[in-house]
Amino acid sequence: MSTKTALVCGAGGFIGSHLVRRLKQEGFWVRGVDLKFPEFSETAADDFVIGDLRDFDFCRAVIDRRFDEVYQLAADMGGAGYIFIGENDADIMHNSATINLNLLEAARRRAARRIFYSSSACMYPAHNQEDPDNPNCAEESAYPAAPDSEYGWEKLFSERLFLAYQRNHGIAVRVARYHNIFGPEGTWTGGKEKAPAALCRKIAAAPAGGAIEIWGDGQQTRSFLYIDECVEGTLRLMRSDFSGPVNIGSQEMVSINGLAEMIMGIAEKPLGINNIPGPTGVRGRNSDNRLIREKLGWAPQRSLAEGLAPTYRWIERQLLRNAA
Repeated sequence: MSTKTALVCGAGGFIGSHLVRRLKQEGFWVRGVDLKFPEFSETAADDFVIGDLRDFDFCRAVIDRRFDEVYQLAADMGGAGYIFIGENDADIMHNSATINLNLLEAARRRAARRIFYSSSACMYPAHNQEDPDNPNCAEESAYPAAPDSEYGWEKLFSERLFLAYQRNHGIAVRVARYHNIFGPEGTWTGGKEKAPAALCRKIAAAPAGGAIEIWGDGQQTRSFLYIDECVEGTLRLMRSDFSGPVNIGSQEMVSINGLAEMIMGIAEKPLGINNIPGPTGVRGRNSDNRLIREKLGWAPQRSLAEGLAPTYRWIERQLLRNAA
């Protein structure tokens, strides 16, 4: 029996590197593509190609066969300190849209069977996320469109682009809207890290009895999904008969101050919290998992605390290693 093949674009990133590992465990031959190798571990890919997917000729070169599964996770992105400050908007929109345009056209020319696209909950309308206790992130709430960032607008455009290629060119497309994925080997410093990693770092680095800073009043709410659940949901969607878009996220909503307190409990390190001005995004966001349960008969179940414990320990080790 011939070995199945997969292409993972963005394989040097957090989610992509974990996805490559899982595909290898399933027996796939995997080609990874990115601007860089994974930062925190050796890639599990059989073939890893360094290059820029904004270059169409490079896209055509790496899609040199008809892969059984193509995963498109490559994007210009980061946490609130990157996507909400306004200084990176042109890069975010241009880079990510160019990658998607190139990839889809190169895949079409190779008669690609099936492509997964990682969209984001950031594409949901800001006006549905003003109440931190009751945000509306049901899939059908996406229109009328009004994302709170250019990152969200680009994700919405690209969702439509992938679905248009499905309608017009017969490529089976699967679209997921990721909700704040976190876990070990994720970006944890440098400005592009997301809230769980940033807070783990701050708490691990703080002196006993000290305090950490949190942007905003800390009452803004989010849900956070552990990486293993994200990969599981991604594969289930990819191999289903449902195109999406569908949320892949947790329904366990927490305030950012509450998230910090949860991490302090895991670390057994009580600290003060100083809420300071800073970019925060919408007031509330939480995955609505009714559609994924209906279409896939599955939804993430791992608790936030279960995912935070190994994430905190991993970031604590990174700090100790950097200090050595």
